[in-house]
Amino acid sequence: MKIRNIKGAPEAIGPYSHAIQTGNLVFCSGQTPLDPATMQLVGKTIGEQTERVLENLTIVLNGLGLSLQSVVKTTVFLKSMDDFQGMNDVYAQKFGNHRPARSTIAIRQNPLDAMVEIECIAEITV
Repeated sequence: MKIRNIKGAPEAIGPYSHAIQTGNLVFCSGQTPLDPATMQLVGKTIGEQTERVLENLTIVLNGLGLSLQSVVKTTVFLKSMDDFQGMNDVYAQKFGNHRPARSTIAIRQNPLDAMVEIECIAEITV
């Protein structure tokens, strides 16, 4: 098992790493809409926040030589299911024709009170 912390990704706000690699799988910690340069939440709409979250996940994946096309499963945490369609529109655009397995869960609140957080599992193919 290898701990992976990626330069350029938002710093962890707790005692965890950006990702853990075990075998050919990478388990990425949940990303929120933090601007990596300022460590401030960005975006006032679900679309803007989802865009930033997926950009942050892409930074982590790219740091491991992967991309969103390497993702096999995501878990989406929404503050409100009313935001499902707005999140889904950006999510579909970013993933294109790639359709990883996904769960979407409504939560009361996350540590930064973001509208959305997304974690993923990706596969390293040789």
